[in-house]
Amino acid sequence: MSIQNDIHPEFSRFLKREEKETLLSQKGAVYWMYGLSGSGKSTIANAIERQLHEQGRMTTILDGDNLRTGVNNNLSFTDEDRLENVRRASEVAKLFASQGIITFVSVITPKQALRDMAREIVGADFHEIYVHASFETCAQRDVKGLYAKAAAGEVKNFTGKDSGFEVPASPELRLDTEQFSLEQCVSTLNTFIQNQQNL
Repeated sequence: MSIQNDIHPEFSRFLKREEKETLLSQKGAVYWMYGLSGSGKSTIANAIERQLHEQGRMTTILDGDNLRTGVNNNLSFTDEDRLENVRRASEVAKLFASQGIITFVSVITPKQALRDMAREIVGADFHEIYVHASFETCAQRDVKGLYAKAAAGEVKNFTGKDSGFEVPASPELRLDTEQFSLEQCVSTLNTFIQNQQNL
């Protein structure tokens, strides 16, 4: 017998999403920020969260490195584990959005198939944000020392070197951290969010 036969999801008696969004005066949403390691995803996520907090918004960040210390701590960087990493992050983000929380996901998400899967899981709340910086620029920044380790062969399946990164054709928003400052990127993202939220 399948274990699914013993699972009985219950939603009908729970508080409705609309009631929570009314309480928070906002709409739950997922802003999925992806790009190479060092492109600026986490930096932008931290800055926009603080800005929205000051504006009275309820937010949370699902950061790739943080997730890998907890809910995803048994996953490596193989293609199979990257898929599971994104799947779990998507399911958690979906739960937060359903509670009316503005959710930022900061995960490399190197393949279009992974982004498509995340969008399918999250649904209409999903907003795709590509944080662009070239491999060379990220290697120069090397804020975590990963590019130096990858060059020395100490990091396996490193995105952009051993494992490819597929540049998106048409993300909803593209933030170029080579061309624009942190402040400019955050301002652009905030405007995008305000429009999405109709605030």
